[in-house]
Amino acid sequence: MDSNYSIYNGDCLAWFKEYKENNIDLTFLDPPFNQNKEYRYFNDNLSENEYWQFMLTALKEIYRLSKPGASIYFMQREKNTQFVLESLKNAGWTFHNLIIWKKKTSAVPCKNKFSKSYQIIAYATKGTKPTTFNKLRISPPLPAHYKYERKNGLYLTDVWDDIRELTSGYFASEEAIRNKDNSRFHKQQTPIALLLRILLSSSKRGDLILDPFAGTGTTLVTAFQLDRKSIGIEIDPKNIACITSRLNHISKGDRINKYLDDYKYTQNLHCLLKETTPVKTEPHQPLFQKTLV
Repeated sequence: MDSNYSIYNGDCLAWFKEYKENNIDLTFLDPPFNQNKEYRYFNDNLSENEYWQFMLTALKEIYRLSKPGASIYFMQREKNTQFVLESLKNAGWTFHNLIIWKKKTSAVPCKNKFSKSYQIIAYATKGTKPTTFNKLRISPPLPAHYKYERKNGLYLTDVWDDIRELTSGYFASEEAIRNKDNSRFHKQQTPIALLLRILLSSSKRGDLILDPFAGTGTTLVTAFQLDRKSIGIEIDPKNIACITSRLNHISKGDRINKYLDDYKYTQNLHCLLKETTPVKTEPHQPLFQKTLV
């Protein structure tokens, strides 16, 4: 039994109505993008108006449930930037940054326009000032014309071009979850490195992290290793089983250790981390695993 995370199987809007106000410290919001993709339990082909009304409702509810000074990171397609910013504003959030996640993979080919190679992540807070914002210093790969590594690293900017998307096929890392036939379990699986950066930037030990579209559970897996509490809401039972499995045993591919050297120049980094990264060997059930009707 572990009190550090809770998993709920159901619709996030139903869960929002049950939860108490002013309790969440940080939310990672990565919903389906309304691209007419095939989901077993979600209509990904809504009209534009229906989709953004749904997003606005979710953003208002998350705002209500969040503490003053809480943060939200809202990931979306670049073509939806205007809708993202308008929805955040209309829900009461204070916008701070539009992060560009350049995914270090082959660009998506487009007709009559430049190919796409990034997603946006809007960073906003409840109120004008975040309760927690840690200024990270990173040690990025050296450009070809640099002979020596920068002595104290670089402050993290709003362009994240050093985190690779989990690609398919041969180039997928060991982090990519596989089915028995070696195919990808979830093609939109979010990388641990991305959530590690978000959680290190905007949370501290003991904070409560919310992921309303938990997918394969990357947010919860990362939060657990950083000594943060987390709540994951996921409508697909197969994904719930995947999340539980990942939390029962933190695999080699899921461990955050391999990315920590990227932040070695961050002041007081040890204060943001758990003293030792937990590696579970004994299966157990989460404190709450509830099906919402």
